[in-house]
Amino acid sequence: MKHAFSSSRLVRYFIATVAAPAALAATFGASAAHADTGAPREVVIAYQDMVVPWRYAQATGAVEKATGYKVTYRKLASGADVIRALASGSVQLGEAGSSPIAAGLSQGVDISLFWVLDNINDAEALVARNGSGVTSVAALKGKTIGVPYVSTSHFHTLVALEQAGVNPADVKIVNLRPPEVAAAWQRGDIDATYIWDPVLAKVKQNGRVLITSGQVAKATGKATFDGFVVDRRFAKDNADFVAKFVKVLAATDADYSANRAAWTAASPKVEAVAKESGANAQDVPASLALYAFPTPAEQASKTWLGGGAQSGAAQSLLATATFLKAQGTIQNVLTDYSVGVDPQFVQRAAAH
Repeated sequence: MKHAFSSSRLVRYFIATVAAPAALAATFGASAAHADTGAPREVVIAYQDMVVPWRYAQATGAVEKATGYKVTYRKLASGADVIRALASGSVQLGEAGSSPIAAGLSQGVDISLFWVLDNINDAEALVARNGSGVTSVAALKGKTIGVPYVSTSHFHTLVALEQAGVNPADVKIVNLRPPEVAAAWQRGDIDATYIWDPVLAKVKQNGRVLITSGQVAKATGKATFDGFVVDRRFAKDNADFVAKFVKVLAATDADYSANRAAWTAASPKVEAVAKESGANAQDVPASLALYAFPTPAEQASKTWLGGGAQSGAAQSLLATATFLKAQGTIQNVLTDYSVGVDPQFVQRAAAH
């Protein structure tokens, strides 16, 4: 097991996982984006296992229909993996949490946040396994927690421990991706985990929720979110694609927000979300209810992507990066994270 937060080990992990673009190109293959005359343009979109409405659009080919591009979806196990793939040029767009986005921007990965996939709210939680003897965050001292490194849940693990007066050095924090968390939990190898659905729903069955990300944010002001990021050069050369993609994302979120009662476990939309995310359809409605999904107008405002350095997203990324540096996870903090926030596409969507 890896002891929590040796600075050099975490920096080495981050560099190996996120910030080594050239060496990883061969692993993922060459970039699929091109513009051959007479042939459909191609794009590779990286996604994770989060339970979000747009999985339905993903399953039904809505992006292909709206844009005319040939779309390949690549499921990756963590936000750090997504940033790594973007850095290597093997994917052009991808889903990642605010923590890996902040880390990637801090390391100079050439990406922009253009869509807020969700406000994480209560969709991530710190859960103690039944039988671990842990009944509070403070009681995690000396225990083992499994989390995906450089993720939003990793960030909030550190924030929650700090808030409870627990030194992270007094906790064993093990780097596990969501499927590995589920396996370690079943074996009894970890006492707690800070994770999201579909794994969150599984661990709740024989675990106790200690705190959620919504509660951490309210107590500390350090909110987290999931977002879509894009390779900046691809966005510049394929602005029309990104604009149409945002409309697809917005339409799916709007359908869910307006018709939540129709998104039942037996509905085709929920079944599609379950299939794409790897969740059980019975768990999906409750999982979706834990998130908040900002509208294009909300995203275009200062609350999220609008407003330059003072935007909610830029301020959140700055706070996250500052905390990660203090913990030794990253080495650099930018003075202004609005360089990695691009509101033009949500502004266009909000105007229509």
